[in-house]
Amino acid sequence: MAERYVLRPRGRTNQSRGVVPTATAPRAVIQMDTVALGEVFAFTGVDIYTKEADVVLRPGLTSEDGAAFLRTAMPRRFTGPVQIVQTDGGPEFKGAFAQLVSQYCARHRIARPYKKNEQAYIESFNRTLRKECLGWTTYRVAELPALSAEVRAFLDRYHYHRPHLGLTPMRPPLAAHLIAQEGLSDIYGE
Repeated sequence: MAERYVLRPRGRTNQSRGVVPTATAPRAVIQMDTVALGEVFAFTGVDIYTKEADVVLRPGLTSEDGAAFLRTAMPRRFTGPVQIVQTDGGPEFKGAFAQLVSQYCARHRIARPYKKNEQAYIESFNRTLRKECLGWTTYRVAELPALSAEVRAFLDRYHYHRPHLGLTPMRPPLAAHLIAQEGLSDIYGE
């Protein structure tokens, strides 16, 4: 058939999204995703250069919840000029989120579907969040205040005490703050 007719795909084909971004400085690329925990959803974000992360628990998975995550996480954790915010193509990252994201970054990039390597840093953080904090249990909305306290304690440990293989020498993401405050230069070799 291709000899006689020009075959065209039905519907839209995947649009070109360019090269997968890499970070050479803090706030160059922030990856964002969600984790379903039953009636509660964890909106997560990670700076792929510094490994700083933030988690906001929400009772829904709408674009308004995504926008609320953006309004909370960007000033709290990802301050400064952000080059790229990268998300998957989920509905929580469309609508209100898509309208608001341009206020916080120069460019919003949507990862290609079924290409998990493009979101590797955030997927790794989500696994860590499940393994070390929330587990694979389902939660109800009524448990949100207790879960929020648990997540805050996890983020404190994650940022100031838990060593990361990706940071040289193996240290926590915000160890520089810890070193300056407590004079721990001998522990981290600085």
